[in-house]
Amino acid sequence: NNNKATVIIAVLFSIVGAGVLGGLAYYMYTRYVNYMRIQQAHEQLMEATLNESVRALHQLDYPLHLIRGDEFVEEGKLMRHEVLRNTHKLTVLDSLSDVDAFIEAGKHVLFFSHQWSSFTAPDPSGIQYQAMCDAVKELANRNGWDESLKDVFVWVDYSSIPQVNPSTQNLAIRSLAAYASSATYFVIVAPDTPHADLDDICDLGTYQRRMWCRAEQVCHSMRNGTEGMYLGVGKKAPLEPVKGDFFQESLHVFDGELTCCRLEHKGMGACDRQSLVIPLLGLYGELFRASYEMNKNDNSDALASVNAFLYEIEKHQEEVFPRSFERVMWRKNKRVVDEVLLFGDLIDRMKSRITSGIGFAIHDEKATISTKASDTFVRHGASDFLRHGVVHGAGAHDGVQIESAVGAMENKL
Repeated sequence: NNNKATVIIAVLFSIVGAGVLGGLAYYMYTRYVNYMRIQQAHEQLMEATLNESVRALHQLDYPLHLIRGDEFVEEGKLMRHEVLRNTHKLTVLDSLSDVDAFIEAGKHVLFFSHQWSSFTAPDPSGIQYQAMCDAVKELANRNGWDESLKDVFVWVDYSSIPQVNPSTQNLAIRSLAAYASSATYFVIVAPDTPHADLDDICDLGTYQRRMWCRAEQVCHSMRNGTEGMYLGVGKKAPLEPVKGDFFQESLHVFDGELTCCRLEHKGMGACDRQSLVIPLLGLYGELFRASYEMNKNDNSDALASVNAFLYEIEKHQEEVFPRSFERVMWRKNKRVVDEVLLFGDLIDRMKSRITSGIGFAIHDEKATISTKASDTFVRHGASDFLRHGVVHGAGAHDGVQIESAVGAMENKL
């Protein structure tokens, strides 16, 4: 009887043990399947982001909207996009080929970069607008353009980007790199201007601290160099060419100040930093590709300018392209701090894509884009720069929310 009891107990323990081992094996298997599923989703998200950054360079998600120079001066103040649209005072270019044809036809595109001097209006005092008008007239006089200003066209954020519809506004922001690089002239407008809502003066120093102002400079200069870039700080001071060392601070785009961060993203879905990942990633990829191809082809003349720019970027890569950032948000009246993925390892992935020979080719179900030839990078005839018309871990990190312009996920492992 004792032997039978021992056998029964041994059998029961064996069954229980087998069940425990089976359950543990099943648990480990499901954990592995879940891990692989998340890794696959992460890889797909990163590849989609790379593809989108390339596509954004060669396709306008939202058309380029410009105001003719004479009408810009006659308006008397900066006009909202929707007002100009409804009064048919915007010139609309739907594609980059249209932009190229527009430039080749003798039109001059001026991109004005400035700091808003109110939380709700771009220029309530009109001081910056007057500086813009002065810049239009001065450039026309310097270059011998038609005094009627009918061949001059202006891009300025409040007038050229939708202000009412957030969806179309985001599409225009995604095309910011193409807008800035399409301009034949880039003018920083930073006269001393009182801030309407703060006891403060907006000037060149405060301009340079703003993230969006830095981003516009970088979007233009990464594809055009500093030729055609000017600084306007007031009526008594003529336009001055922007010096190369001015951009050392500008390259640190994501260290700049943002209103959304100051307001801790109350009522907002995302931080403005996230909307700049795609355009800046694409610009860096094209710059790196140009350097890589010119190294192979021994194009030393253009290579020096490109490599000088790349050197400054790569010397401070972790600061210029931060992997993640802390985002403060409010959810259900509770202050929440998340570590959100920004560039992650996208810069290393872009380098790998180019050096492996994949280049800028995109193949998917919807479209095929191939831009392997380096001459597509040279636009509008810039003489001193190319213009368009340490490997880290690739996996997601624990506790880091993964978001991009093409999707979002969170690592639960």
